[in-house]
Amino acid sequence: MSTIEQFDAIVIGAGIAGMYQLHRLRKLGMTVRVFETGDGVGGTWYWNRYPGARFDSESYSYGYSFSEEILKEWKWKEHFSPQPDNERYLNFVADKLDLRRDIQFNSRVTTARYLEDDNLWEVELEGGQRARARFLITAIGVLSAYNLPRIEGIDSFKGQSWHTARWPKTPVDLKGKRVGVIGTGATGVQTIQEVAKVAGQLSVFQLDPNWCAPLNNGPITDEEQADIQRRYPEIFQACATSFGGFVHNFQSRPFAEVPKEERLKLYEELYEARGFSIWLGNFMETLMDPAANAEITEFISNKIRARVKDPVTADKLIPKTHGFGTKRVPMETNYYEVYNQDNVELVHLPDNPIERITPSGVKTRDSEYPLDVLIFATGFDAVTGAFKRIDIRGRGGQKLTEKWKNGPETYLGLQISGFPNLFTLVGPHNAASFCNIPRCIEQNVDWVSDCIGHMLKAGKERIETTAEAEREWTRHAYEVTQGLLFSNDAWFIDTETADGIPRFLVYIGGTPNYRMKCDEVAAKGYEGFVLR
Repeated sequence: MSTIEQFDAIVIGAGIAGMYQLHRLRKLGMTVRVFETGDGVGGTWYWNRYPGARFDSESYSYGYSFSEEILKEWKWKEHFSPQPDNERYLNFVADKLDLRRDIQFNSRVTTARYLEDDNLWEVELEGGQRARARFLITAIGVLSAYNLPRIEGIDSFKGQSWHTARWPKTPVDLKGKRVGVIGTGATGVQTIQEVAKVAGQLSVFQLDPNWCAPLNNGPITDEEQADIQRRYPEIFQACATSFGGFVHNFQSRPFAEVPKEERLKLYEELYEARGFSIWLGNFMETLMDPAANAEITEFISNKIRARVKDPVTADKLIPKTHGFGTKRVPMETNYYEVYNQDNVELVHLPDNPIERITPSGVKTRDSEYPLDVLIFATGFDAVTGAFKRIDIRGRGGQKLTEKWKNGPETYLGLQISGFPNLFTLVGPHNAASFCNIPRCIEQNVDWVSDCIGHMLKAGKERIETTAEAEREWTRHAYEVTQGLLFSNDAWFIDTETADGIPRFLVYIGGTPNYRMKCDEVAAKGYEGFVLR
């Protein structure tokens, strides 16, 4: 019988959260093992290597802030860094902090069970290896459990096919080939605008269009780099005080107090600015007031019509079911201009639905599309999906999936009643789920690490949120969504609950409010938790 190794803590996932959590737990003198499915660090930036994959947060706002040494040594090349550089950065951090010696790669966790008599968590990997620890910390990602569409014949295609979240490490040559892309979310947009440059023929299969806005990326000059290095404290402070942890913050003046002429001028300036300026640097009312949202929606609609030559195609690229900003806005570079190219065809699925995938391509109701390559940019089972793919059982053998069948219930998005000593970084109803994620990841990891450090000093071995605190936080997480115009088919809303009622999966009360609540809980001796 194989030996069951035991550690002070087990972390699942070696992405941005898992890497920093490992570093902080080591500082506490703990023994730690990180289990990672892939064969390298990086999480999102290890798996998502499709054409065009890059940050939609400004690079200098995305990297770790905890290490002066890392901040001084690493130089970002672009305002919105591409995947190869992002993966290199995370490998640089792993080398700098010597993280790999405590990470076991090619190790998918399949089960995690709380052993009540021993107050230990036991995890089992594919292949049967088991390990135990006092603390179990999930760092499994908000968008990591990828979805393939339910289309007849999906396994019959004889050409090359991939989901964007499992793109090959080896170079893929798409030059001159007949390529199909299913999906026009953020990943699809990034993929399409790059594939269109080389494909002989590109067929884009679109179910629902999204509102996209210019990324306005560019290289970082030496002068900009020097300025960024000087301003890092200012940049991170701006992120800490902004609604979503980005360098952008909403306008201070109310929408109604600004004349329409000035508002339209502001929209033009924001449209030409970098990143999420047009979304998160706009008036807060655009996400709350139907009239304000209608105005920015009309503005973006007119931009699309001006950029796409064929008015029929332009109309199909304009969403009809939701206003601008009521889903996370995909950032693009010449995306709309792609549809002016002779080698690109938009297949609008509401008008011409896919019937099946064939060995040679895609068959819609009205046409057949022969393909050499088929790319699925069909998104993720967001926030809770990665949890569902591990059989997690707490006290009394309770299944987490059963507990969450009508939507997730957590306290601060960090703990779950009935699951002692389990911490969920970037978990449901956590501000980090709707945030410039690394900024909120650092807050999550620091809070969990300080909590565990407090337990070690106090001689406590077990922590569990109360059911009452969990209910109240879950109620609050739903309450703060009231009055917002977010679309029900946004990725951060669960529409497949057992009772059929859509539930928000993220906390949208703002990162400053979330941080203040977490700090208050800690200052009151971890109010809402029972420590033993």
